[in-house]
Amino acid sequence: MFIDIAKIKLKAGKGGDGAVAWRREKYEPAGGPAGGDGGRGGNVIVMTDSGLHTLMDFRYKREYKAENGQKGMNKLKFGRDGEDIILKVPVGTLIRDANTKGVIYDLKENNMSVTVCKGGKGGLGNARFKTSTRQAPAFAQAGNIGEEKEVILELKLLADVGLVGFPNVGKSTLLSIVTSATPKIANYHFTTLTPNLGVVKIGEGESFVIADIPGLIEGASEGIGLGDEFLKHVERTGILIHVLDISGSEYRDPVEDFYKINEELVKYNEKLGEKKQIIFANKMDMPGAEENLKKLKEKLGEKYEIIEGSCATTKNLDKLMKLTYNSLKEVDYKNHETYDEEHVEEITREEGIKVFKDNGEYFVEGPYIDKLIRSTNFDDYDSLKYFQENLRKNKVVEKLEKLGAEDGCSVFIGGYEFEFFE
Repeated sequence: MFIDIAKIKLKAGKGGDGAVAWRREKYEPAGGPAGGDGGRGGNVIVMTDSGLHTLMDFRYKREYKAENGQKGMNKLKFGRDGEDIILKVPVGTLIRDANTKGVIYDLKENNMSVTVCKGGKGGLGNARFKTSTRQAPAFAQAGNIGEEKEVILELKLLADVGLVGFPNVGKSTLLSIVTSATPKIANYHFTTLTPNLGVVKIGEGESFVIADIPGLIEGASEGIGLGDEFLKHVERTGILIHVLDISGSEYRDPVEDFYKINEELVKYNEKLGEKKQIIFANKMDMPGAEENLKKLKEKLGEKYEIIEGSCATTKNLDKLMKLTYNSLKEVDYKNHETYDEEHVEEITREEGIKVFKDNGEYFVEGPYIDKLIRSTNFDDYDSLKYFQENLRKNKVVEKLEKLGAEDGCSVFIGGYEFEFFE
C-alpha cells in the first residue's frame, strides 16, 4: 500500500538527574560530595533511506519516544546517555510542524539525517556545587526535559520525469515498457491507484527516474477523483511527458484533453505551468489517429515537441526517451523545488522565565523554573539558598517588585506557594 502522509508525535528523552551522594571510603568518615552527573536524553532522528518508497511504517504507530538519560551515580560516576531513536523515511520526505503546517526539514538526499527533537541535558551532581563556603551541598540539578513535537511527514516523490494525462491513455503501459516497473494495467479508469516509479536506462551511465502520476481528471485540483492526492508528486519533477490518446478512442478530443490537464496543474500550483512538457501522441496504431495528430500539431506544434508513437507497437518509444534525457540536461531542477511556503524555524524548547500577576496573585513560570524546582531540596539550607540566588540572578525578585509584590504576599513558583520577602 502506498502511504504518502502521516501525522506522528515525537518525544526526546529526558536528561538524567544529577546524584546526591557522598564519599564513604575507609578512613575518611567525613568524605565530601561524590554525586555524578546525569546522562543526556536520547534524540529523535529522522533519516532517509533510498530503499523506502512509502510512509507505510507510520500508518499504525503514531508515537515515538527516545530513551531517557540515566541518573548520576555515586563515586562521581556519570549516568549513561539515553539511546537515540532513528526513524527511516523515503527520500523526498518533508517534515512539517503539525500546528503551523510550515516545513521544518526537506529531506532530498539519501542517508540525510536531521535531529527533530533534542534530548534533554543531564543534570549536575552535588559534587559540582561544592564551593569554599559550601562544602557539603545536599542538592543536585535535575535533568532537562527532552523536546516534544507533533509533526506531519509528507512524501513528495523525487523523479526526473513525470507522466501526466487522463486515465487509460497509456501511461502505465509506457512505464512498464521503458522501465522494469510492473504497474497494474487494465482497460478501465483508475487502474493506477498509486504513483509508480521506474528507471529508464539510455546507455552506459545514462539514466533517469520516471514516475506515473495517477488520478488526473477534470476537477482533480479541487478534490475530484484522486488527483489532488498525487498532484504534489508532479512538483519535484524536471520534465513532464504529457501522454495523449491521439486516436480519441474514448470519444474525447486529444487537444481538449491537453488543455484540461494543464488547467488542473496550474490550478493546483501555477508554477507547474512553467515546467517543460513533451507531448507523446499515443495509440497511433488505431483508427482516427492520423487526423487527430494533424489537428494537434496545428494547435500545439509550434510551442511543444510532439512525438507520435504507440505503446502497443513500441513505435518511437526509444526516440521519446532519448529526447527526454537530452531535455533533462537543459533543465535546472536538481534542487527538487518543493514549491512550499518558506521553511519555519525549528521549534525549540524556550528556556525563559515568565513573571506575571493574575487576579491579584503573583506567578513565576517557565521551563527554567520547572527545572530549578526539581533541582531544589527545600529541606536543605544550602539548596534553598541556591534556589533564592538563582531567582535573584534571573531578576525574578526585581520583576515581582515592579508588579507590586510586597513583603508577606503569596507568590506561586512552579506550582509551589512561597511568601515574598525582599
